[in-house]
Amino acid sequence: MRSITCLNPALTDDLAASPFSTSLLDPALTSNGNGNSDISLFRPYGMTDGAAIEASELALSHHQGVIPAQVPVPTPAERCLDSFYRHFHAAHPFVLPKEYLLRIAKETTLEPLLAAMRWIGSLYIDSCPHRATFFQEARRLAYDSNRSKDGFLVQALLLLLIGLDGQGHQDKAREILADAERLAVRIGLNTRPFATLHGRGMAVLEESWRRTWWDLYVVDGMIAGVHRSTNFLLFDEPCDVALPCEEYQYLSGDIPQPMYLEDMDDIDFSGEDREFSSFAYRIQCARNLGKFMRVPPIYGPDDENLARIETLLTNWRLHLPESKRDALYKDGRLDEMMFQAHMMMHATSILLHQPHSQLDSSSTRPVNSCAPHAPVPSGDAFNAHTKHTIQSASEISKLITHRVSLLSHTHFFTCVITLSSIVHLSKWALYFVPHDDDNLRQQIRLNIGALSKMSQVWGNADRAGRQVKGVAQEIYRAKKQQQMTPQYWLGLTQEEVLNSIAADDSIISEIENMQSMPGLSGMIG
Repeated sequence: MRSITCLNPALTDDLAASPFSTSLLDPALTSNGNGNSDISLFRPYGMTDGAAIEASELALSHHQGVIPAQVPVPTPAERCLDSFYRHFHAAHPFVLPKEYLLRIAKETTLEPLLAAMRWIGSLYIDSCPHRATFFQEARRLAYDSNRSKDGFLVQALLLLLIGLDGQGHQDKAREILADAERLAVRIGLNTRPFATLHGRGMAVLEESWRRTWWDLYVVDGMIAGVHRSTNFLLFDEPCDVALPCEEYQYLSGDIPQPMYLEDMDDIDFSGEDREFSSFAYRIQCARNLGKFMRVPPIYGPDDENLARIETLLTNWRLHLPESKRDALYKDGRLDEMMFQAHMMMHATSILLHQPHSQLDSSSTRPVNSCAPHAPVPSGDAFNAHTKHTIQSASEISKLITHRVSLLSHTHFFTCVITLSSIVHLSKWALYFVPHDDDNLRQQIRLNIGALSKMSQVWGNADRAGRQVKGVAQEIYRAKKQQQMTPQYWLGLTQEEVLNSIAADDSIISEIENMQSMPGLSGMIG
């Protein structure tokens, strides 16, 4: 008899025990050997205690001859749609909340969007045998020449490119990004009237259109920043779209009167006490990244353009309201929009300062899963840019420690963790690491563990994690070779020598044992 667990569609933020398939087009159909489909398709991403109890009670009542009430078995498409909303929607919240989307779907053909949502949702379901079909259907529908060229199609393309990028198909993602940008500008999604003209008198749909433009804008910036192979095209596109509201307002459909970028830019001089949404601060960080990408070449650590961008980043931090200083709401829940804002701010700081730091990056050359290697020459002392770089990398590692599932974050966090790891590894490759530098050991450990966790859904995280781990092992071997020469230890006491060796051995031991640590997934998941 098929396990009763397949009758319960509950999904939580906890991980199922077995790893997720990270293949984009996984065609494998699971089978239990007797011709029946394996129940792994219906296995939830995790099951709450209440769901497990409910399943046990149903099984017990069946054993005792009591016939339980009919429980509808969700179809694979329904399971994947539920998975999309439970695990992905909060990280890129532009699609309508489920209640409103299903209402509109009754009167409008949304098949390209629904197909893209089902594919994204399938990535979070262990060994989903329909994943390939969902992707092929989504891509076919999105590029059907007879399809309406509207905002819903932009949403479908945006989901496809995010998913492809997360699976490591960056070239294909860039192609779809260019298509989505062209379509968005052509239909006027970047203009103020679009939301009203196409909102059907529904404030929540108008908000969805505003969010679609701004999420496309932010994703364009993130791709340009972390991959460094595009130039953030939408940064230069004229735009007067209103800012998104807070997440709870969007989900409830209670949409306030929108505000605009000029309101946010003038807040310190207007004398008005206005509160802006977390999404709005996320947009600000994307704009700061765009401004950094538009500065002329910075020729040295004292260049005024470098100082100007650092002023932007510092002002953003200084003027955050108290409620936005971290990535958590007052009740302890994750504020994913502020999480991404802080993530982008720290990543921009590294991109700004690392080229002028004295952290030799040559040892991290193989880490190129997200972006090409950026050479940084070594120096004899830590300058201010080195300190900025190390501090930002440390703050990124701190983001990992939030007590939420790492898989609830945008997959772009993978590349930001990788950027942070390059800094940590460059620091570890230095001549001498003090034994009491426990922060460095924990940061490298955290980063590799986080990449391992995120690889359960995102293929690019798996590649990045293997590269970072490989570089760490190479650095360890190189340091062991250097330590065999007496000159390496000149000026150090015997105790300092032993402590330094112990520090290096501790780091590599933790890294090599990372996969086999049973408690790690619970700690950072």
